[in-house]
Amino acid sequence: YLIYKHNIFFLNVSSLHIALCLPGALWMCIVLNPHCKPEQKAAWLRQLKKWNSVDVCPLEDGNHGNELPNLTNSLPQGAHGNQDSGTRPHRTVFTRAIEACDLHWQDSHLQHIINDDLYTNYCYHDNTENSLFDSRSWPLWHEHVPTACARVDALRSHGYPREALRLAIAIVNTLRRQQQKQLELFRNHKKDLLHKGVTSITNLEGWVGHPLDPIGTLFSTLMETGRGDEDSSQGGFLDFSGTKIELHLFPSTRRFLEEGESYLALAVETALMGLGQQRIMPDGLYAQEKVCRNEEHLIAKLQEVDLDDTLVKIFRKQAVFLLEGGPYSGLGELIYRESVPMHTFAKYLFTCLLPHDAELAYKIALRAMRLPVLESMAPSGDMSRPHHIVSVVPNRYPRWFTLSHIESQQCELASTMLTAAKGDARRLETVLESIQKNIHSSSHIFKLAQDAFKIATLMDSLPDITLLKVSLELGLQVMRMTLSTLNWRRREMVRWLVTCATEVGVYALDSIMQSWFTLFTPTEATSIVATTVMSNSTIVRLHLDCHQQENLASSARTLALQCAMKDPQNCALSALTLCEKDHIAFETAYQIVLDAATTGMSYTQLFTIARYMEHRGYPMRAYKLATLAMVHLNLSYNQDTHPAINDVLWACALSHSLGKNELAAIIPLVVKSVKCATVLSDILRRCTLTTPGMVALHSRRNSGKLMSLDKAPLRQLLDATIGAYINTTHSRLTHISPRHYSEFIEFLSKARETFLMAHDGHIQFTQFIDNLKQIYKGKKKLMMLVRERFG
Repeated sequence: YLIYKHNIFFLNVSSLHIALCLPGALWMCIVLNPHCKPEQKAAWLRQLKKWNSVDVCPLEDGNHGNELPNLTNSLPQGAHGNQDSGTRPHRTVFTRAIEACDLHWQDSHLQHIINDDLYTNYCYHDNTENSLFDSRSWPLWHEHVPTACARVDALRSHGYPREALRLAIAIVNTLRRQQQKQLELFRNHKKDLLHKGVTSITNLEGWVGHPLDPIGTLFSTLMETGRGDEDSSQGGFLDFSGTKIELHLFPSTRRFLEEGESYLALAVETALMGLGQQRIMPDGLYAQEKVCRNEEHLIAKLQEVDLDDTLVKIFRKQAVFLLEGGPYSGLGELIYRESVPMHTFAKYLFTCLLPHDAELAYKIALRAMRLPVLESMAPSGDMSRPHHIVSVVPNRYPRWFTLSHIESQQCELASTMLTAAKGDARRLETVLESIQKNIHSSSHIFKLAQDAFKIATLMDSLPDITLLKVSLELGLQVMRMTLSTLNWRRREMVRWLVTCATEVGVYALDSIMQSWFTLFTPTEATSIVATTVMSNSTIVRLHLDCHQQENLASSARTLALQCAMKDPQNCALSALTLCEKDHIAFETAYQIVLDAATTGMSYTQLFTIARYMEHRGYPMRAYKLATLAMVHLNLSYNQDTHPAINDVLWACALSHSLGKNELAAIIPLVVKSVKCATVLSDILRRCTLTTPGMVALHSRRNSGKLMSLDKAPLRQLLDATIGAYINTTHSRLTHISPRHYSEFIEFLSKARETFLMAHDGHIQFTQFIDNLKQIYKGKKKLMMLVRERFG
């Protein structure tokens, strides 16, 4: 058989490759053919078992982990079942069809349901759970719901739409009766369950996302009939499996509908019951994605239905059931930790109910915001299942492969509520509390904060201050959540929060600066928050007077000083910049730098601040910081391209410009920190070109004479430079290669220039060259080059 859109074609299926093209639900339809002969079923069973035993046979849920029991064979029919397939380590795409081979159609109650439009029993008063009739004497069909719905699908697929409709109505009436009884059962035990604070999961296999798609089958069966009803007045035809059937569409089956109820309404209510069912999240990526897809597909079908008063009543009725349904409802007061979240479904319910019953809509949406799987690692309830339901205990930490999708749907639900609650302070406060309690993703909370900000500041209206405050609160939560964790959007988040606080008002800006240490790192607080607060654009945006400006600036300076104390390495320069216009604050910031210079700051940071001080007109302070920086610096002989070289040259030039004493004080520091000969020679040459102090302030007196190379401090610098050239020469010769010979000769030429600056330099250099010839006489070619150049 090949079944496609309820059309049956007879094919000779003997290849596993062809068999795998058909989903498990269609194999169920094949073996559940009401007129399938025993020998045919036996042949199918042999073939299915053969395929099922192949190693490459795909699993039903696409997962090799957890295994469910033989749910189909736990039903009244087929109690013994196919134990060999039921005890297989995994359930394959053929397992359900194999189990279904035990099912039959000979049950007299089932035969009456599918063959008799007038099948009632007004004398039947048994009100037990498995009663064959309800209180209205309408027939019920108690069978494992997916299996019962597979019968409906089989009837439709094999050309029995009338029979399929009768059975579908009986199943739905059974579901409605069970829902009512479940509600009554929970209400009787509600106090005890809520006191314990735990709940059980009643459905390991949910109806939405199930391999047999039971709710989808019932919904499509009833919807096709319902659409036919709408068109029947026009005398059209409904095309079932290529067969034209007159659209009187089984009017006698209406006796099993409520007064004024339509097939369409019954279909909608069935979908709502299935979507709201509390069910455990299945294992495996494929199964979890299927749950999401089926839910979204069913909701998309529901969205095609125009809501009238009758349907709105159904929505209200089911919403109440969901809120009060306890462990049977995904929106009950207590839910099992690993049950499928209701965010997508609740968003649909919220949108539908909002125009008609806003209070109920918000109750549903707020209840659905929960995501207990992220609350803690410990289980929130037990896995025991009531009375006849099979118990499975997969003790495991859930691997929710679709968690990112689920969290995005949770975020969408929250955003929908925020949008709807604009202008309603009470609602906004409630939604805000729910977001802060239930959403654990900083990125999603940030998105909600941005959404709220956009909604609150629409161009065509004045800002909604209440919604702006909600946006700010969400932003503050994001800051606290991401303060100690890495987040690549953190800088964007901080900038956005300052923008949001600016829109709220000056008091909001002052508040975040007062509590900056709970929201920002010191670097963020100074470089972004305080800097933005003190910018002209912020002052203009807030329309501040002079007094308000000064108060805000004072708060920003206080923040900057606190940050500089906490993290002087990264915040000192920003603090100095922010405190420029306040003498006391500026002096305090400078003192913080001096206190941290000996232990907590690097030479790079100190040089940067020193250059800033010179730029601001404080050369002596710049000199002081430069000398502190030199203490931390260490330039080895071969670091002639080190980035700090420019800073060293600048520090020496600054000292030279200030006078002889300052230059004399810094040269010993240079000699101690710098071992690179070329850098030392550059400093020496610059110091001999001009007189110290000549470019200093006019009030400074200086001798106007060049400093002698034979006296301190230049003598010390000269000796250090010559010594550096000697040490560097020996270091380079240790591992020199022929391709560097010419470069080495040029290096010696520069060394000679420095040697000759001493009064006996010519003699020293000659001795130096002679020593090289003696020590490195094995490098004949190199020494030959040395003789050619230096004799």
